[in-house]
Amino acid sequence: MTEADSTGRTPHTNLGDVMQHEAHTQEQHRHGQHGTGQNRHGHGHGAHGPASWGTAVRATLHCLTGCAIGEILGMVIGTALGWHNAPTMALAIALAFFFGYSLTLYAVTRAGLSLRTAIGVALAADTLSITAMELVDNGVLLIVPGAMEAQLSDALFWWALAAAFAVAFLATTPVNRWMIGRGKGHAVVHQYHG
Repeated sequence: MTEADSTGRTPHTNLGDVMQHEAHTQEQHRHGQHGTGQNRHGHGHGAHGPASWGTAVRATLHCLTGCAIGEILGMVIGTALGWHNAPTMALAIALAFFFGYSLTLYAVTRAGLSLRTAIGVALAADTLSITAMELVDNGVLLIVPGAMEAQLSDALFWWALAAAFAVAFLATTPVNRWMIGRGKGHAVVHQYHG
């Protein structure tokens, strides 16, 4: 239970801080680092600085993998069933989030986090990254003439989808680098699937 401060108010607790603390505590326990204030990479809890482009690229590739699986599956299902653009795109986006989160859940639960904590970590790690990726790649698909009307057998369908993912990757990598440098996004889960 949270104790009240000297003014009688209960201090605000940041969910991200709680999740990070539990993740660090479990990792320290496995590596015998109680009280050192360091994670398994030797970085202090509060030490944030510019993230490397390599780290940002890895985080973005992780995000892109889940998004691509979900989005391709959604587009294939919607196109095969002859759905209109809006429901096809809605299904593709929903599946992109589902598979994006699922990859992170898989990684962090294998590392020992409880499912409840893992869900919070996945939401904190991936929401902004997947959102940015989905906005960009669906925006590209909408502006490529004929892309949304193309059938699975059309080269345009696959070319436009590949181009949309490439543009989304380029646009989302700086977003991930910015977030990781501030201890957010994939920084929350980096130690589990770095």
